[in-house]
Amino acid sequence: MKYTKRNDGRKFDESRKVEAKVGVVPNALGSAMLKIGKTVAVAAVYGPKELFPKPLQNPLRGRLRCTYNMMAFSGAGDRVRPGPSRRSKEIALVTENALDPVLDLSAFPKTVIDVHIELIQTDAGTRCAGISAASMALADAGFRMKDMVAAVACGVVGGQPLVDLDKFEEDYEGGSVDIPVAMMPRTGEITLLQLDGEVDKKDLMKAVEMAKVGCMQIFEVQKAALKAKYEEAKK
Repeated sequence: MKYTKRNDGRKFDESRKVEAKVGVVPNALGSAMLKIGKTVAVAAVYGPKELFPKPLQNPLRGRLRCTYNMMAFSGAGDRVRPGPSRRSKEIALVTENALDPVLDLSAFPKTVIDVHIELIQTDAGTRCAGISAASMALADAGFRMKDMVAAVACGVVGGQPLVDLDKFEEDYEGGSVDIPVAMMPRTGEITLLQLDGEVDKKDLMKAVEMAKVGCMQIFEVQKAALKAKYEEAKK
């Protein structure tokens, strides 16, 4: 079934509304909230602290360790089962891989920096919202970073390339392929590209180009949120 009009009225290359704020968890070293559509992610950073067991320590730099959790009543559907799952562990790992290239943790050998990501409300694009929130939280914590990381899910729904799929589009009966993308905005380097399903190469490239534009829009919101906190601190 061809997808000719988006369920919420957006254009095919239009993302949902994005909001962000940093410093939302008072006891964390750094924290951030990112809302895209109805999906809300909160990230909090703790550390650095000595990493155990010792065989996991890197004598040259600190290690980034992420956890990802969807709260039990975060979704509009069935209750999410509490605790770690295979999916949450996989998303935590890809989040670490998406963020690690921008971090300079050479000043913290043998330590671990923990980033806890909580999804308090979900409507698709959760891993991308978590990555974008975590990037802001690490910047808020003051770690050296050569760039930010912004992420958005593109995809092909009913044969139509789109950016920022919502839950209706993820579950579209006519066929849906979800493609999460994370990018360093200043260089355009992609740090995450996943593909769930089969898609024509031409449609894939078009969807990824849409995602790059979406990432740049999220980056502008990230920058504004970080600047807002420090401009407020000057007053």
